[in-house]
Amino acid sequence: VAYLIIFHILFVLFVWTYWKSIFTLPMQPGKKYHISYADKERYENEERPEVQRQILADIARKLPVYTRTVNGGIRFCDRCQLIKPDRCHHCSVCAICVLKMDHHCPWVNNCIGFSNYKFFLLFLAYSLLYCLYIAATVFKYFIKYWTGELTNGRSKFHVLFLLFVAVMFFVSLLFLFGYHCWLVSRNRSTLEAFSAPVFQNGPDKNGFNLGFVKNLQQVFGEEKKLWLLPIASSQGDGHFFPMRALCEAQNPLLANEEQWEDDGIDEEPH
Repeated sequence: VAYLIIFHILFVLFVWTYWKSIFTLPMQPGKKYHISYADKERYENEERPEVQRQILADIARKLPVYTRTVNGGIRFCDRCQLIKPDRCHHCSVCAICVLKMDHHCPWVNNCIGFSNYKFFLLFLAYSLLYCLYIAATVFKYFIKYWTGELTNGRSKFHVLFLLFVAVMFFVSLLFLFGYHCWLVSRNRSTLEAFSAPVFQNGPDKNGFNLGFVKNLQQVFGEEKKLWLLPIASSQGDGHFFPMRALCEAQNPLLANEEQWEDDGIDEEPH
């Protein structure tokens, strides 16, 4: 009875998180990030690249956009005709811009981003536990098969097949889940791990790293009782994310240290 209860709990959580990962649609940028028809005409009719960059900079001046392209320009999507919010990327498979896009997952046939990243992590975690539970409960029958206690040929095939599949998926999911746990601890997406986000001062792979606890809260929220349940609890709306540079600039102690350094430089002879 205990085995059956644990099995069905893991099975329900596994199916629930998988369902949420599939059917939670990726969030797209809001209307204020889409350029108007007049701005679109002005941008497309302009042939000089430097003027085009200035047009985008004027449009994005009132938007909370801090990341830039490699050349220092505003990140703009020609296909969706919008200013990309921070950590937003265009998915070529879904043909839309996805907020805080991590990757397009073929296993769930959906984009993993701000709206369903927590569900995807829980899906990996419960899949690991599910495979581990199956392998652990079948292993004793594998020992009986190895010692010759199992005489039924079908039982042998079922035990070998079930144990092999469970162990194979467990090992593969373990590496994937461990990699995403490392990403969460650094507050990075898969795309940002391969290409660091670019700010006004240049690329910074730790630009969104706020510390281990705050990084976890960004994905799972502040209510710890909701962390293990596939219920939306991520912080923010997916358009703006706290940055390490802004947090340091708002720290009065760090600001005083910078002021002390400036004062010391002023006192030195030229």
